[in-house]
Amino acid sequence: MAVPQTELIQRAAALAAECGRPDLERRLAEVRRRVQRRTVRVLVVGEPKKGKSSLLNGLVGAPVCAVGDDVTTVVPTVVAGGPEPRAVLVHPPRPDAPAGEAGAGERERVPLSSLASRPPDLDVDARPLRIEVTLPRRILDGGLELVDTPGLGGVGAVASLTALDLVPGADAVLVVTDATQEFTAPEMAFLEQAAALCPNVLCAVTKTDVAPEWRRIVELDRRHLADRGIEAPLFPVASPLALLAAQHRDADLQEESGLGALGRHLREQVVARAEVLAQRSLAHDVATVAQHLRLATRTELAGLEDPAAQEALVQELEEARTSVDQLRRRSSRWQQILADGVTDLMADIDYDLRDRSRVVTREAEEAIDADDPGVLWPEFSRWLEQRIEIAVADSFVWAQQRSQYLADQVVEQFARDGGAALPELTIGEATDVLATVVALPEIDDGYLQLRERFLIGIRGSYTGVLMTGLATSLAGMALINPISLAAGVLLGRKAFNEDKAQRLQRRQAEAKSVVRRHLDEVVFQVSKHLKDRLRVVQRTLRDLLGETVEEMTQSLNDAVRAAQRSTKEAAGERTARLRTLRLRLERIDGLVAEVARGVAAPALAPAGRTAP
Repeated sequence: MAVPQTELIQRAAALAAECGRPDLERRLAEVRRRVQRRTVRVLVVGEPKKGKSSLLNGLVGAPVCAVGDDVTTVVPTVVAGGPEPRAVLVHPPRPDAPAGEAGAGERERVPLSSLASRPPDLDVDARPLRIEVTLPRRILDGGLELVDTPGLGGVGAVASLTALDLVPGADAVLVVTDATQEFTAPEMAFLEQAAALCPNVLCAVTKTDVAPEWRRIVELDRRHLADRGIEAPLFPVASPLALLAAQHRDADLQEESGLGALGRHLREQVVARAEVLAQRSLAHDVATVAQHLRLATRTELAGLEDPAAQEALVQELEEARTSVDQLRRRSSRWQQILADGVTDLMADIDYDLRDRSRVVTREAEEAIDADDPGVLWPEFSRWLEQRIEIAVADSFVWAQQRSQYLADQVVEQFARDGGAALPELTIGEATDVLATVVALPEIDDGYLQLRERFLIGIRGSYTGVLMTGLATSLAGMALINPISLAAGVLLGRKAFNEDKAQRLQRRQAEAKSVVRRHLDEVVFQVSKHLKDRLRVVQRTLRDLLGETVEEMTQSLNDAVRAAQRSTKEAAGERTARLRTLRLRLERIDGLVAEVARGVAAPALAPAGRTAP
């Protein structure tokens, strides 16, 4: 039977304390925290009114997300497993909160039944950061965490980037569309971006219970995925049937809804795969700690068992310590690569964002010059927001990939310099929340009332009537005569057309100015956010590699001191010390063997089944 992970960590921590290694105890404490809070996060994303919330309700068999014609998700809803049903609103921290509680936020417990009727248009100042729900459900076993996100599309670049910002840290992304139409262009763009950031992308086609042509739509969606080279399983589902199946405990109806197959895929492919990766990461951490502890233990034991080889052993350890000191001095290499890479990438982020914004600006100005922006402004605004959303998302994906490439380069240089093997690098999330970008303002629509048009015409025709009337009066005609009136009509029409053209030019100039200001605001906010993420990468790499060098140095120093101390042991003390060291070495070797068996078990599990 496999030993629980927490027990392995506890045994390793006890050995580290016994060997006097507080640095390794701190590392194991972080591993323990990571294991205890380990979750398998699945993001549920999609355009508004596609059935994301209904799908999540069907998966967990409870109305935990608000649905309806006039309801949409405005804040993320996190649904995880727990011993009892529970719902908590997490509010932003108060400005006057103590320093230790500033980042925690206020938590307000609410009835679970209230979530289904939660109003979508809460005041922005009173809106919670997220909603956390726990339910005792089998599908949520193993740490599965479902996150219902606000709808994509039609809400601007901020919502798009906020959703993509969660993708690199997610174990899977479930993109939701419906069976009323095939994939839209924004949906395909998001699918490509998500596939570039997350290895597990799934698709769910909802509303198959109300769309008679859903099979044809599903086939078209599969063809679109194949044409773009996106490997994503697609599941047609009917969420209302799943809720009905949960109420009547009908397994056949659950299978008919399609959510049974989706739930099995999440458990067997997503949760099981995440468990294997987590086990390997834990094994690496515990095995590395065991190697550090074994070094000093075996060195002292060898010195006690063979005093004649003591001098050669000390010399060998001194050489190893010298090599680690050289690694510390050579750390300037990977540090230089990291510093130069971060500097270059920050400049490239600015250039990439501004280059994309210039392209969008040119396209927007061409559209403005082609027609009256006042009349088409609502439609133009939607197009511009969608175009900005795609450009910002592409820039985010590019920056994320470049950051990962930089991290790989730094780790590779560290290994070439003689550094130890590192665990799989996990980059944390930026702490700052993306600020809200001001919405695109309205412009003059150019509509004139009949009275205003009449006044413009009169103002233009006045001069024509007067001058022509004075000229014709010399021939004995009245000031206002058919000729002067005709001249007035012609000049009035000309003045009206000139005024119309001038007003169109003013609207076009105003529209271009509004677009430029809006894009400058977007570039400013997004650039700040991407640079914050890059600084997280820099700090994570610096701390990880620096701590690894410190651990290696401490282990070799302890080994040298142990070897030198073994020469001074008296005969009686040597016998007792030998017994202690041999027992400790057996415990270390036993720990390593248990870790190796724990890693091998999931790897040998049959495909399509969760390892025990």
